[in-house]
Amino acid sequence: MTPDLILPYDGVQPDFASRPVWCGRGSTVIGAARIGAQAWIGDEAVIRADGQAVALGDRFWLGHRSTVHIATLTHGTQVGDRVTVGRNSVVHACTVGSDVVIEDDVVILDGAEIGDGTVIEAGATVFPRTHLPGGYAYAGSPARQSRPVAPEEVAELAERLRERMGDGPALPPCDAPEVEASVFVARTARLRGRVSLGAGASVLFCCDLNAEVGPIVVGADTNIQDNTVIRTRAEGVVIGRDTTIAHNVRIADCRIGARALIGIGATIATGTLIADDVMLAAGATTDPGQILEAGYLWGGRPARILAPLDAGKRAMMIRIVEGYCRHGREYRAAQAALG
Repeated sequence: MTPDLILPYDGVQPDFASRPVWCGRGSTVIGAARIGAQAWIGDEAVIRADGQAVALGDRFWLGHRSTVHIATLTHGTQVGDRVTVGRNSVVHACTVGSDVVIEDDVVILDGAEIGDGTVIEAGATVFPRTHLPGGYAYAGSPARQSRPVAPEEVAELAERLRERMGDGPALPPCDAPEVEASVFVARTARLRGRVSLGAGASVLFCCDLNAEVGPIVVGADTNIQDNTVIRTRAEGVVIGRDTTIAHNVRIADCRIGARALIGIGATIATGTLIADDVMLAAGATTDPGQILEAGYLWGGRPARILAPLDAGKRAMMIRIVEGYCRHGREYRAAQAALG
């Protein structure tokens, strides 16, 4: 089976080393990605090589709703052979060795290096530029050595993870909201209920926006990245303009201000109020009803102030918004070319 959506980027199509490759429902592969022999790509999984290359070795296994991506200006992603990734994990702009197990809900960040024969335990966050030597299991946020692991245990953990993956739940029907011409909604994104998208907004691949009760309102030029899930059960979700919601974020009823950045794999609890000009670090969580004050980098579980937002971080946040506005235009054109 081929992915539900294959798109070129900058004229480059994905390269599959062999066929058949198992690709689940709603899966998406984009750009300069090379995928090794005997790969398995789960339901609503995303491999996106738009600006740098992604190289995935033989017998690569990517679980349901997991994401592989790059850092456009700095890092590609390189993964060795016999690597198994669980559900809802993000492998981002990093280098991963061979015979590695990455369990569910893991985030691996830019410039990290994962040695051969490593296990990253469920829920861990590997911080940027971290080097994790092979032969150990790592847990926590930031990920730290928890115990040595032998090759036989790594192989057994990989087999167990693959066996319990099974099929994902049936994909629910989705709506086709009317949006203006400047908005990008990926074909593999799923929008249901009262979803309003401001001019220039983008909803990327395999996102799930379910306005089950209250509405979801997204401001102008805001980007919602791959595999983010937003679900309302009460008053709804409002996100301000010029904001970035990164990959695999989970958002309940809340308010998020303008010019904010919500990091990869973060979880926003019901009733959270995030002010304008806030950066929430990757893998962070908020408590129900928590208020995140403007002008700071927040991180941790639950989130706390880590540092004031300096000029460098503010400039980076602006660059990301500008880059995703550009991606939105490019992907609209690429999808239209498919007919």
